[in-house]
Amino acid sequence: MDQRQELIQTAYNDRNRLGEAKDAVLSVIEDLDKGRLRVAEATSGDWVVNTWVKQAVLLYFGVAQMETLEAGPFEYHDKIPTKSNLAEQGIRVVPPGTARYGSYLEPGTILMPGYVNIGAWVGRGTMVDTWATVGSCAQIGRDVHLAGGVGIGGVLEPASAQPVIIEDGAFIGSRCVVVEGVRVGTEAVLGANVVLTASTPIIDVTGQEEVIVRGHVPPRSVVVPGVRPKTFNAGTYHLPCALIIGERKASTDRKTSLNNALRDFAVSV
Repeated sequence: MDQRQELIQTAYNDRNRLGEAKDAVLSVIEDLDKGRLRVAEATSGDWVVNTWVKQAVLLYFGVAQMETLEAGPFEYHDKIPTKSNLAEQGIRVVPPGTARYGSYLEPGTILMPGYVNIGAWVGRGTMVDTWATVGSCAQIGRDVHLAGGVGIGGVLEPASAQPVIIEDGAFIGSRCVVVEGVRVGTEAVLGANVVLTASTPIIDVTGQEEVIVRGHVPPRSVVVPGVRPKTFNAGTYHLPCALIIGERKASTDRKTSLNNALRDFAVSV
């Protein structure tokens, strides 16, 4: 057990003890910023949430003080500064893209004018495209493309809840929204405007009968937005769902199959 864990857990359950845990909280956030800790980690094919690390993120808002922050011509008033020393870390950030202190971007990450929040982890070779947002504690794998306007939700509370997870090689199309701890499997492809919440039906329609899952897109799936009818007292209405319409071809690598997988099924990006 990390020596800081007990201090943080005690302060999380009793905020009167926050002063005792201040140094531990600050050091955990620094470790998140440097990539030495993660909010969630893949273990034996599954994901394990480090609850106490998420608790430290929540406590950090009680420890940090409001201050005026300047970044070139921009001024901010907040408790958390932006990441610094980007060149030394091998990160490309295009103005006015912003990565908050306490997030980690591996060398080789490209952040267009989007946003990465505290506690998030973004892998190398990943592009966070224009106006895409990566919410608190989200885990974005390597060689992922978050297309323009993608919204990856933050999951801070409850502290034990799984964050949104986008695994290696996935492609998330324009204006997609993924929230509430949904996990998108390795090399999966979401077409434009797919919205996934914990309760959204994800329906595999490739077989003779539909197969419905929630909260998890299987690896290499090609997914598009859909609707399905539901009857209420006032009548029948069509509610959103997501449709698995195929699988990425094994004959193409990640970089060429991102668009090809969508073209194969006539899916917009």
